[in-house]
Amino acid sequence: MEIMYWSDIACPFCYIGATRLKRALTQLGLADTTPLDFKTYQLDPTLKATSDVKMAAHFAQAHGMTAEQASQRLAQIELAAAPDGLDLDYANAIPVNTMTAHRLIKYAKAAATPAQVDDLIQRLYQAYFSEGKSVADHAVLQAIAAAVGLEAEAVAAVLDSDQYADEVQADIHAAANLGIRGVPFFVINQKYAISGAQPYEAFVAALKKVQAEEEAK
Repeated sequence: MEIMYWSDIACPFCYIGATRLKRALTQLGLADTTPLDFKTYQLDPTLKATSDVKMAAHFAQAHGMTAEQASQRLAQIELAAAPDGLDLDYANAIPVNTMTAHRLIKYAKAAATPAQVDDLIQRLYQAYFSEGKSVADHAVLQAIAAAVGLEAEAVAAVLDSDQYADEVQADIHAAANLGIRGVPFFVINQKYAISGAQPYEAFVAALKKVQAEEEAK
C-alpha cells in the first residue's frame, strides 16, 4: 500500500488528519510497510517570513472576526485535536510563510531515511502548534534538523538558498491539477482519495477496504 498526502505545516487539520491516519495504520499492522509520501501545500503563500502578531490576531483579521470569535474558533480546533493526543496552543502560533520549512522537508526526503523525514515533519508541527516557534526562522529549523540527525552544514546551505523550491512548487502544481482546494488530502494507491481530517474510524474503514483488495489479488 502506498499513501501520498498533501499537507501544510501551518494546517491544524493536516496535523490532526495525519495523526489519525498513522494511528489507523498502526492499529491495522500496516505502519511498518506503508510509506507515507508528504506533498507540499501552502494555505497562504502570501505570508511573510516574519510576523508581528500571533495567530489569534491574525485569524481574526483574516476571517473578519472579532477577537472573541477568533479565540473561540481556535479553542474549538484545540479541543478537536486533544482526543488524538495533540496538545495545541494554536492561538499563540506564529503565522509565517512555510516555504522554507517545506524546502527543508524536501531536502530530508532526498538525504535522510523515511523515519527521519517523519520525525522532522512531526517536530515542525509541534514547533508551530505547541511551542509558539516560527517555522520560517532558520535557527529554529536548524535546531529541529539537528534533532533528527540531519547534517548541519548541508541544512544551512539549503536554508540559505532556494534549493528544493522547484520540488515544492511541483507538489503545489500537482495539487492544482488534481483539483485539490483544501488539505489534508490523502490518496491511497493512486486510487482512493480522503479529503479532510476525517474521523479515525473513516481512515480505518478506508484502509481495510484497500487492504482487502490487495489481499484478494
